[in-house]
Amino acid sequence: MQTIPDLKNNLSFKDFKAEVINDYKIAVISRECSLLGRREVLTGKAKFGIFGDGKEIPQLAMAKAFLKGDWRSGYYRDQTFMMAIGELTMEQFFAGLYANTNLEFEPMSAGRQMGGHFVTHSLNDNGSWKDLTNQYNSSADISPTAGQMPRLLGLAQASKIFREVKGINTEKFSKNGNEIAWGTIGNASTSEGLFFETINAAGVLQVPMVISVWDDEYGISVHAKHQTTKENISEILKGFQRDKEQKGFEILRVKGWDYANLVETYQEAASIAREEHVPVLIHVLELTQPQGHSTSGSHERYKNAERLEWESNHDCNKKMRQWIIESGIATNEGLIEIERTIKREVREAKNNAWNTFVRPIKKEHLELITILKQVATTSANGVFISKLKENLKAIEEPTRRDILSHARKALRHTIGEDTNEKQILNDWINSYFELIQPKFSSHLYSETEKSSIRIPEIKPTYNDDAELVDGRIILRDNFDTIFSNYPKTLVFGEDTGNIGDVNQGLEGLQEKYGELRVADVGIREATIIGQGIGMALRGLRPIAEIQYLDYILYALQIISDDLATTHYRTKGKQKAPLIIRTRGHRLEGIWHSGSQMGGILNLIKGVNLLVPRNMTKAAGFYNTLLLSDDPAIVVECLNGYRLKEKMPNNLSNIKTPIGVVETVKDGTDITLVSYGSTLRIVEQTAKDLLTIGISAEVIDVQSLIPFDINHDIVKSVAKTNRLMIIDEDVPGGASAYILNEVLNNQNAFQYLDSQPKTLTAKAHRPAYGNDGDYFSKPSAEDIFEAIYDVMHESNPNTFPKLR
Repeated sequence: MQTIPDLKNNLSFKDFKAEVINDYKIAVISRECSLLGRREVLTGKAKFGIFGDGKEIPQLAMAKAFLKGDWRSGYYRDQTFMMAIGELTMEQFFAGLYANTNLEFEPMSAGRQMGGHFVTHSLNDNGSWKDLTNQYNSSADISPTAGQMPRLLGLAQASKIFREVKGINTEKFSKNGNEIAWGTIGNASTSEGLFFETINAAGVLQVPMVISVWDDEYGISVHAKHQTTKENISEILKGFQRDKEQKGFEILRVKGWDYANLVETYQEAASIAREEHVPVLIHVLELTQPQGHSTSGSHERYKNAERLEWESNHDCNKKMRQWIIESGIATNEGLIEIERTIKREVREAKNNAWNTFVRPIKKEHLELITILKQVATTSANGVFISKLKENLKAIEEPTRRDILSHARKALRHTIGEDTNEKQILNDWINSYFELIQPKFSSHLYSETEKSSIRIPEIKPTYNDDAELVDGRIILRDNFDTIFSNYPKTLVFGEDTGNIGDVNQGLEGLQEKYGELRVADVGIREATIIGQGIGMALRGLRPIAEIQYLDYILYALQIISDDLATTHYRTKGKQKAPLIIRTRGHRLEGIWHSGSQMGGILNLIKGVNLLVPRNMTKAAGFYNTLLLSDDPAIVVECLNGYRLKEKMPNNLSNIKTPIGVVETVKDGTDITLVSYGSTLRIVEQTAKDLLTIGISAEVIDVQSLIPFDINHDIVKSVAKTNRLMIIDEDVPGGASAYILNEVLNNQNAFQYLDSQPKTLTAKAHRPAYGNDGDYFSKPSAEDIFEAIYDVMHESNPNTFPKLR
C-alpha cells in the first residue's frame, strides 16, 4: 500500500482523492499497529515497544518526496514512513516486536534490535552490492539519541562526491549525485551535541540533506522549556539560514497535522536539496504522542489535563480525517468502513506474525519433551527429569531460553550415567546451540570472501640497494598509489588536506587529487566518523583521519554504537567498511599519549583494531583493508614517521595480514608479546638480554582485533614456558586483554612454568616531557629488569638477584 511519491503532477480529482485515501489508510494502519503493539507488550508477548503514533501524517508527506536512490537516517518513530515507501508490512512490524530471528520474516534486524528500528537491504547474500539507485534506502537505525545524525552527514556527502568527483564509477550507487539523505530526529534529541555538530558540518559542506524535527514538545517526561533555548529549535538555528550573500541552511516550518501544507513543504525541501545541494531543516510543529514515550510508562503522569485535551484535538490522524470529510474527499461513513477493515487486517497480521514466530519454537519444544520422556525412563533420577519435562510441557508459549534451560538442567541429573538416551539428550543440546546461537551472534564481521582475515599476506620485497627513507614517505607513496588505483577512495580529517597531515603522510596529495578526495575538515571528530560511515554505506571507500588516538574518544560513541554494530545489527545486509586512520603511542603528555587502548578495544568489537609497528606494516594494512568489507582503526606509531625504513619495491602490493602475529625474534627462554612503539623497545631490550644469557622470543601482536587467529603465541609459550606481555596502556587495559586471549582462548596455562606477567604503564596517564614519559611508561630498563626477575625466580643460581 505504498504512497505515490509525487503529488505535484496534474492529477484528476478522482486520482487525487484515491491518493489521499490511500495515504489515510497507511496512517490508520500505522496507528493500529502502534495501539495493538502496545497491548502485545503489556500482555508479555513482546519485550518492549516504542512506536510512531502521532507522527503519521508528516511521514506520509516525507515519503512522497523520497525517491529511489535516496537514503534515510532516522530514529525509532518512523514506521509510517517505512510503510509508505513499501518497506515495512504489518506482519513485519509485529515480527520485529516479537524479535523473530528469521530475516525472511523480520528483515529489519532478524530480532537483533527492538521494534521501531528500520533498515533496507543494500547487499546480496554474497555481500555484493544491490543496485541502490533502484530502491528506497534506509540506513540501519540506532537507539542512542542523535546517534543517527553523524551518519546522515556522510550519506549526504556521498551525493556531493558522486556529482563532483570525476572518474568514479557510480553504477548501482548514484545518478549524478541527485540523491537526498533524509534525517529524522525528535525535538528533545536536538539538545545533543551530535545534532549541533552535524548541523554545523552540513552547513559548511553544503550537502543534500533534509532533516525533519518531529516536535511534540517533550523528551520522555521533560518539557521543551528544559530542553531547548526559547523552546524552539528552528528559532535558535536562525543563524544558519542561508541568504543571498552566505551559504547555509534553508529552514522551513510546518504544522504536523496539516496534510496539504506538509506535502507542499516536503516537495519544496526536496527540490532545494536535490537540485542545489543545500541542506534543509524542516521543523514539524504541533505533533502529539498519543501513547506516551514507550511502553515503559504512561504520559498521563506528566501531562496535565489541558495538554492531554489539546493532544486529543490535534492528533494528526484525527485532523487529516476531518480535512478529508470537509474537502468532500470521503464521507464519515466511508472512513468508518475503511477503519473497521484496517482494524481487522492489523489483527490478522499480528496473529500471522505471532504464529510464524512461535511455530518453529513449539516444534523444538515438542522435540525436547519427547527426548526428556525417554531419558526419564532410563535414568536413576527419572522422577526429577519427569518433573522438568512436565514443567516444560506446561509452558504454553515457550521461549528458546525455556527449552534449552530445561534441557541443560535435565542433563545434570544424568551425571555418572552412561546411556544411549543421555547421549541423545547431550547431542540434542549441542546441536541446538549450533543451530540457535548464530541467530544471535553471527555477522559481527564479514562472513564473505571479503572478510579481512581472508586477504592473503604479501610481504614487502626489496632491491639490494633499497633506499632508506623516512617512514612517512612509505605511507605517502602508498596512499598515492591507493588514490590512483581506487577512484572511490578519499581521505579527510583535521590538517589532512593542505599540509598533507601533521606528519606529512599525505604530502602533496591534495594538489594531485583535489580538495574533495584529500580534504581538510573542522575540529569535529564525531562527524568525521559519521562522514565515513555514511559514505561507506553508499559504496565509497573513505579513510577518516582522527589526528591523534586520544581524540578518538570524542567519536567513540559513534564508532561503538553505529560503526561496530552495522554489519551485525543488519545480519550482513548492510556494510560500512570505513578505515579510520589515527596515530598514537609515545608522545609525552596526558592528552597526547595514545594510551586508551584497553578502553577502546573493549568498546568496538565489530571493528578491526590494528597496531602496526612501522609504516611499511601500516601501508600493508591499508592495502589489505581496501580489499575487505570490515571496518578498521589503524593506529600508526607517532614516533615512527621520521624513523628510517627501507623502501619496498612492491609497495602498492604489500598486504599485511589481519589477525596474524609476527615473530620478530626467535628465542628459547621467555615469550615477550607487545605491539606498536613499545615493540621496538622490547626488540632492543631482547638484544641486551642476550648479553647476559637470556634468549627472549619477541612477538609483534600487529592486530588486537582480531587477535592471533592462528594461535601462534601459545606455540611460542609451549617452547619457552614463560610469558610476559608489555605495552604502554594502563594496568588492566590492553595487556590484560591479551593475557586473557592467550590464557583462556589459547589455553597457554598448561605450558607455563612461571607466572605470566604483564608490564604496563602506571595507572595515571603520562606526565609531560621526557622524564614524565620515563616514569610513566615502561622503559627499556623496566622491561629488562622485569624479565630478569622472572628468570631469577626460575633459576636464581644462574640469575642472582639484581636489586
